[in-house]
Amino acid sequence: MQINEVRELNDVELHRELDDQQRGLMNLRFRKATMQLTNTNELATTRKTIARIKTVIRERQITANLEAPTATIGDKGE
Repeated sequence: MQINEVRELNDVELHRELDDQQRGLMNLRFRKATMQLTNTNELATTRKTIARIKTVIRERQITANLEAPTATIGDKGE
């Protein structure tokens, strides 16, 4: 999954995809441990996809915090 595909997903789909990818990574690790994994590049690809998803989630959190109105502590409208 490329970064532009990840950015097209909404927040619910992002978290669902993150769960799916993490579950898939766990299955790949089990397959590697039992010598059933033929393509070891799948591990790296899955890890990179997880990193892309986490990056987009964090970007959205940061932009949401920047767009939210911030009130200063002790500011009572004086």
